[in-house]
Amino acid sequence: MTVSVVVCAYTEDRWTDILAAVDSVRAQSRPALETLLVVDHNPALLDRLTREYKETVGVRVLANRGPRGLSAGRNTGIAASYGEIIAFLDDDAVAERDWLRWFVDGYADPRVLAVGGRTEPIWASGRRPAWFPEEFDWVVGCAYKGLPRGRAEVRNVLGGNASFRRTAFAAAGGFATGIGRDGDKRPLGCEETELCIRLSRARPDAVLLLDDRAVIHHRVPAARERFAYFRTRTYAEGLSKALVARSVGVDRGLESERAYTGRVLPAGVARGVRDFALGRAGGAGRAGAIVAGVAAAAGGYVLGSLRTRRGGSAAAFTVVEIDRGDALGEAA
Repeated sequence: MTVSVVVCAYTEDRWTDILAAVDSVRAQSRPALETLLVVDHNPALLDRLTREYKETVGVRVLANRGPRGLSAGRNTGIAASYGEIIAFLDDDAVAERDWLRWFVDGYADPRVLAVGGRTEPIWASGRRPAWFPEEFDWVVGCAYKGLPRGRAEVRNVLGGNASFRRTAFAAAGGFATGIGRDGDKRPLGCEETELCIRLSRARPDAVLLLDDRAVIHHRVPAARERFAYFRTRTYAEGLSKALVARSVGVDRGLESERAYTGRVLPAGVARGVRDFALGRAGGAGRAGAIVAGVAAAAGGYVLGSLRTRRGGSAAAFTVVEIDRGDALGEAA
């Protein structure tokens, strides 16, 4: 099976990271058909990357053809790609050598329409902050305590380390614009969750997998190691979940979150309290961060729900139909 890898970039501040991401794709044990670098409305970065890779076979640099934001950038990459599988890698992450091998292995079952992997943090300070709970590693775009280990069926894959069959987008459309990240603005998310639920509705027989052997390493800058970012990101997650619930319904939109908040987080608080009682560093901070994170996310969800009911701008997002005709015609 052929694999196209899409890397979306938006700032020259990540120049070294972008080059490292591309290098990690080119070093795969299971080679990619192509790497598509999609630049989000940044002419200077577009020009610089075009010059950097003009002589590099298998790497194409494209401008985001949709509105500003990660979802439209991914849709641009999907529409321009030729592979039977489209994989997504964050621009500040590097993939381990067998990343694509494990993705492709998952598609041996024809029912599988998406395969995600495990994302490990690279902390700017060199180590996890003592107060930062593993249960909230999704705040920094990484796998978190509570996800299944090994290979398991899941409701949704995580967007920075994920792959889909091309036919998944024919069935469900592309990523919804207006729901995920937009450069350096408020750190919204959940666009991959909304897509995966929509895909499962369009194809009830679909299987979505998480394979934690497909590993990438994601850089966490110093600013995201701070509690202020933690609070902002968890609040934004609540806003995003409200949009997802509006799109696909509360039952499906919050199905995994109920199990997470009902089992994983209380256990995390208990561990933090226990560590504090035993005099271990960071125990009280981790317990407190879990409580604060839940409160912030709940507040964002309530506000986001009120906005969507009132028909405010927070409810305005669009599911994009992917026009793949030209790319598929050329590939044939």
